[in-house]
Amino acid sequence: MEGQYFENDFVKLHYYKFGKGPKHMLCFHGFGMHGKQFISLEPSLGSKYTFWGFDLFFHKGTQLKDVSLATVKAGLQKQQLVNLIAAFCREHGIDRFSVLGYSMGTHFATTVLEGLPERIDEYIAAAPSSIEPGTLIRFFGKHKMGNKILEKIMLSRRTTLNIIRLCRSLRFIDDAGRDILMKEIGTPELRFALYASFTYFRLLETHEAHFIHVVKAHNIRTIFIFGKRDKMYLPKIGDVFLPKLPNAEVVILDADHEMIKADFAESLARLLL
Repeated sequence: MEGQYFENDFVKLHYYKFGKGPKHMLCFHGFGMHGKQFISLEPSLGSKYTFWGFDLFFHKGTQLKDVSLATVKAGLQKQQLVNLIAAFCREHGIDRFSVLGYSMGTHFATTVLEGLPERIDEYIAAAPSSIEPGTLIRFFGKHKMGNKILEKIMLSRRTTLNIIRLCRSLRFIDDAGRDILMKEIGTPELRFALYASFTYFRLLETHEAHFIHVVKAHNIRTIFIFGKRDKMYLPKIGDVFLPKLPNAEVVILDADHEMIKADFAESLARLLL
């Protein structure tokens, strides 16, 4: 499968298209992954949906026009992302669509729903960090001192390794989360991408009241998928938020954080077909 590009004034967005269904689903992957992360959905759901899988910023083929530290620190504005997706949909003749996000990607899916609710059919969030990002994400992404520490440690592979090990020992992440991070620190470029992901995406926070309002107002189907062994985003993080969405569907898989596998595809197909 060959990727394609969509370009505007601030990004050259790399994406993959798979499936041939009449409905559209925009897919936002997790940290360290890429736009093909959800390819396992094609065999069971490809006749119903055409999937559009994006490489998110600082991942694989997507390239910001300006990758300066100042741009990274300024952060991605929610309206910037909404405008980008709206322009992408115009280019490809997409009117209504569903959104699917995993872990980091749930922040993107949520932002698109909040900005374009009248066009959304289904919202699917797996390992939904958009509900509760956790102490680690907030400290390194939004806390001034934490972000400065992250900027400094990204210069050193050894220091980065020690920080990841400390976060695991403090149970801020599980083994799967640790393994993902370990893969992403081998070169200065990869360490910069890790820093940039924490920093550039920090503004994509869920506006809870608005999210709940537009879901109800536009009758958007919402599906939240958890792994019962996912130490990073256990089902309990939805205990306060999800009851505010009376029709929210909750699926709990026998999985850890790396849940986008055959069981995920089978469970989602049972819900959507």
